[in-house]
Amino acid sequence: MHWYTGDTLYDTVLTAAFAFAAFVIIGGFFAQSSYGRFSTTKLGLNLNPKLGWWLMEIPATVVFLISYLAGPNRFEPTSLVLAGIWMLHYANRGWFFPLAIRQAPGKRGTFNVSVIVMGMLVTSMHGYLNGTLFSHDFFGQYTSAWLTDPRFLVGLVIYLCGFALLVNSESIVRNLRDKKNPGGAEYRIPFGGGFRFVTSPAYLGEIIAWSGFALLTWALPGVAILLITAGNLIPRAMGTHGWYREKFPEYPTDRKALIPYVL
Repeated sequence: MHWYTGDTLYDTVLTAAFAFAAFVIIGGFFAQSSYGRFSTTKLGLNLNPKLGWWLMEIPATVVFLISYLAGPNRFEPTSLVLAGIWMLHYANRGWFFPLAIRQAPGKRGTFNVSVIVMGMLVTSMHGYLNGTLFSHDFFGQYTSAWLTDPRFLVGLVIYLCGFALLVNSESIVRNLRDKKNPGGAEYRIPFGGGFRFVTSPAYLGEIIAWSGFALLTWALPGVAILLITAGNLIPRAMGTHGWYREKFPEYPTDRKALIPYVL
């Protein structure tokens, strides 16, 4: 993997992304991001999670498309395939997921503005770095031959496995709340799918997906987002596991927090 592209702006943003990854990893030892069950009003205004998630993720679509369409290789086959993988991920993460959230009527906002601001910073950097990389191909890497390279093929399989686990796990959680009884119990123990093994299979799926993405792109922007994702989700998975075990005495004792049989 190469570091310097020779493009001053791009290299500066890439360096900033790794610096932010270090910040997230270190910060994860001290506090959870303020959203969902770990939300707090101490950091200021909280918004409805549908709006909060959408605002946080939208730069990953908008900034990516602007950056991608500005590049000379935007219509090359490999660039289009990479862009398609990106759009698949954020069609779910940035649009379907937030709009499909089921929230109890009258429940206070649980998505802190600090998380939105930080998230928009990350998704803006993420969208710019990958959109620009795919359509500029600074290192001449993304020729048609890349689509048969073992790194791309193995990375794609890993990505799709992670993405499938992510989508399935989110569906299970979303359907815990009956559409006909939105005022029912706010939290229940999820079962089935990856929940047979871990408390946070969606987080595991996200980490697996970005691991595959880093491999299939074979580029440092993928490594940066993997580090940021892991730095945020690993401590959160541990906190979520402890929360469930405390709240539900009957919680399955054989479930691990994030990695089956290990962690």
